Amino acid sequence: MVIMGIDPGTAVTGYGVIRVSGNSVAWVGYGVIVTDTAEPLSQRLLTIYGGLSEKMNEYSPDRVAVEEAFYGKNVHTALVLGHARGVAMLAAAQRERGVFEYSPREIKKSVTGNGNASKEQVEYMVKTLLRPNGGKMRQDAYDALAVAMCDFYNMGRTALIRQKDK
Repeated sequence: MVIMGIDPGTAVTGYGVIRVSGNSVAWVGYGVIVTDTAEPLSQRLLTIYGGLSEKMNEYSPDRVAVEEAFYGKNVHTALVLGHARGVAMLAAAQRERGVFEYSPREIKKSVTGNGNASKEQVEYMVKTLLRPNGGKMRQDAYDALAVAMCDFYNMGRTALIRQKDK
C-alpha cells in the first residue's frame, strides 16, 4: 500500500510518499510544490493542483492524507489555506483515492508521542523512522511525510470508523 501525505500551503505545498509493507514503512518520495507568490491565488491553486496531480500519477497512492487547517488567530490565513487543502482533496478524489484528514496535533502525537512537539522534533522523528535518502529537505516535505506516517498509524482506526458509519 502506498500513502501520500500532503502539507498544504498556497506558497509551498509539501508532499511525502511512503510504502507500507505489513507493519513496516519506507519512504518512496518527497518534495515540494512552490508557487509564485506574485501570481493571483487562482493561478497558484492551479499550480498546486497540477503538481499534486503529476505526483499522484507518478506514485499512484492508495490513500491520501491531508493536514487540516490550523485556525490560530488569523481567520484569513486559515481560509486561504483551506483553498490549498481543497485542491489537494480534489486531486485525490478525481483519482478515486481515499482522503483522510488529520489535525496538526494528531500528526505530531502520532509521530513524536507529543501533540505539542516542535517542528524540529517532528523532523528528527521522520528522519529516525524513515531515513529519507538525500540532502537537505524543506520543512514542508518533512511535515508531509509526518502526515503520511500519521495515516499509517491510524489506518486501522479510520477503517473501523468508516465501517461503523455505513
